Amino acid sequence: MESVRAVLIDIDGVLTVSWRPLPGAVEALREIRAAGFGVALVTNTTSRTRAVIAGTLREAGFPVDAQDILTAPVVTAAHLAEHAPGARCLLLNSGDIAEDLGDVILLDQEAVEDPEAVEDPENPEGASGGPDVVIVGGAGPEFGYAALNRAFRHVRRGARLVAVHRNLYWRTDEGLQLDSGAFLLGLEKAAGVEAEVVGKPSRAFFEAALARLGARADEAVMIGDDVESDVLAAQAAGITGVLVRTGKYRPDTLRAAGGTPDHVIDSFAQLPALLRGSVQQ
Repeated sequence: MESVRAVLIDIDGVLTVSWRPLPGAVEALREIRAAGFGVALVTNTTSRTRAVIAGTLREAGFPVDAQDILTAPVVTAAHLAEHAPGARCLLLNSGDIAEDLGDVILLDQEAVEDPEAVEDPENPEGASGGPDVVIVGGAGPEFGYAALNRAFRHVRRGARLVAVHRNLYWRTDEGLQLDSGAFLLGLEKAAGVEAEVVGKPSRAFFEAALARLGARADEAVMIGDDVESDVLAAQAAGITGVLVRTGKYRPDTLRAAGGTPDHVIDSFAQLPALLRGSVQQ
């Protein structure tokens, strides 16, 4: 830990649950900032923009602003700008993330639903009026049969399938809730394609966070409650991984994981002590 100068932090399940601070989290983040560590809050959350997230966290006492937060939609916008510039996109997401998607061209949902706008009898596999890209964000009430079937049909016609993340579930104050990864698996299988995943656990997501902090992978630590997407994915990118026993953490998930976290601690409140080398895991 002596070489660490940058701390990447997941939000949901680590700092908060249902946007309420976990015990000791506010104080721990203040201590980490006071010690001079670079901080980036890295989240797959797709229900709020980073500006709204920053405001919510500040109201709870966390010392953060929007520039400290890297969301999966922001990385999605950068990915599309590089790999599909000018693409027309159909977004399936619960929550308004248009601000974080920047210049991404989002098609009007009603126009895309109209068969006259998407069907081309001469070329049924490549309808000219349909989207070039289907973006799958975070799950919620919008993920009904009609919406998923529409996404499936466009991907079958040749639209690229881009996933903001592939989380299977997350924890709220009402317990574990299904997330879009559970639906994404079905879309991939049914359409016979593999989605381009741009949020965690993609390596590009962690590299974008490191670039913001001007840190190398061996100078950074990632702390999260998802052993696969947060911790092991970070370790695969050369970053020290720390798993917390809060949020979506479950002992059986850790036992079944595809690797071993570098560190496991009870909560984010213990991270300052871990960084000092004085915490017992």
